[in-house]
Amino acid sequence: MLVVDDEPPIRELVRSYLAREGMEVSTATDGPSALEAVRAFRPDLVVLDLMLPGLDGIEVCRQLRTFSDAYVIMLTARDEEVDRIVGLSIGADDYVVKPFSPRELVARVRAVLRRARTPGSSEPVPGLEVDVTGRLVTVDGSEIRLTNIEFALLVALVGRPGVVHSRADLIDRVWGPDFVGDDHVLDVHVANLRRKLGDDRASPRFVETVRGIGFRLVTG
Repeated sequence: MLVVDDEPPIRELVRSYLAREGMEVSTATDGPSALEAVRAFRPDLVVLDLMLPGLDGIEVCRQLRTFSDAYVIMLTARDEEVDRIVGLSIGADDYVVKPFSPRELVARVRAVLRRARTPGSSEPVPGLEVDVTGRLVTVDGSEIRLTNIEFALLVALVGRPGVVHSRADLIDRVWGPDFVGDDHVLDVHVANLRRKLGDDRASPRFVETVRGIGFRLVTG
């Protein structure tokens, strides 16, 4: 676990609460040192402040996504929709606005760390191959790099191809029952998954939107 914040009181508060939950926690105080820490320690999850010296949280997350699939929860003092959308669109898994309850943050961390796991390998639709054990996804033979959340969404859909998954079901399976927030987070990650799969929402090859209900994996 890595906590990145340039404010010592917040950094120590978050570190101490996560440590009390039995998590091993490292800290960083700015953007460049955060990237160095991710490379050095390979954390499962990064709690990342948006406003950082050196490189801001958006740029840190963007660069981090080129070499790590660690979960990212972004912190910000600004409750602006544009910040949230930008953060999620470049690979953040969740978003918490300051001031926040440390217990709420711990619940978010635990929810994000719970992701769908299904053993084995399958080719649920022509051209799409999902090796869950090896965490490998290919489309028409080309490997596709997904974030943890995107991979968890795909695994959830692959587990029951052709079946319509409600939004609540997908949120529960990917983020866990302790998820706190609005379901717009799901839309952002589905959009990112579609983009990486080369899918077209208007004429889906893989992921279809079922209006008013949720999503399903197209089987033909």
